[in-house]
Amino acid sequence: MVSILATVLTDGIDAVEAACQDALDQNVCSSAVIINILARQRDPAPAVTILTPDALRLQHEPQADCAGYDSLRRAS
Repeated sequence: MVSILATVLTDGIDAVEAACQDALDQNVCSSAVIINILARQRDPAPAVTILTPDALRLQHEPQADCAGYDSLRRAS
């Protein structure tokens, strides 16, 4: 109960009440679930776009060779 009430400071009473109602609608009475619902409702930070330099790009696409795994299976 204390951990749920502590989220009121960061998420606000309306969001906490809605998360509690959502948990009750799902027949779940766990503070961890309520805190998870609140965390999922927060706006995530925008993803950082990292440009890959041409020197780090693959020159040759790797080819899958599953025959090696088959030979290991036959050996055991």
